[in-house]
Amino acid sequence: MRIKIIALGKIKEKFLKDGIDEFLKRLTPYASVEIVELQPVEIRDENLTEKALLQEGEKILSLIKNDSFVITLEIGGKQLASEEFAQKINEISTSGVSELVFVIGSSCGLAATVSNRANFKLSMSKMTFLHQFARLLLVEQIYRAFKILKNETYHK
Repeated sequence: MRIKIIALGKIKEKFLKDGIDEFLKRLTPYASVEIVELQPVEIRDENLTEKALLQEGEKILSLIKNDSFVITLEIGGKQLASEEFAQKINEISTSGVSELVFVIGSSCGLAATVSNRANFKLSMSKMTFLHQFARLLLVEQIYRAFKILKNETYHK
């Protein structure tokens, strides 16, 4: 299965880059994972937030194929235990979908157009995380999901 993570912003902190790279390396036996970083639209006036989100949304949607299964990370999404997340990935992969796309928006959120395109909306927690942390947590959980699906040991 091909997995694409579309994320707004670049990871600047070395420790986060190292963590993400480590889990991407660990994922290679299970799936092809690509991270696409997009430059967030700079918001100079809070009244223009919606316009910026729409511009970001256009960029995001241009990178998603019509037949891709899209999971957006959203505050109002459904929270899943790691085992449930693994089962969700298994359902998607066995349904004939060739590409699974995760979308992590900017600090202002996601455009409604992107949220509406989602096949599933996922919330990582009721807590708020930096978007850079969310990317690390996501790749770790994808790795954990494959370990669960293959009945391979991974620390709890």
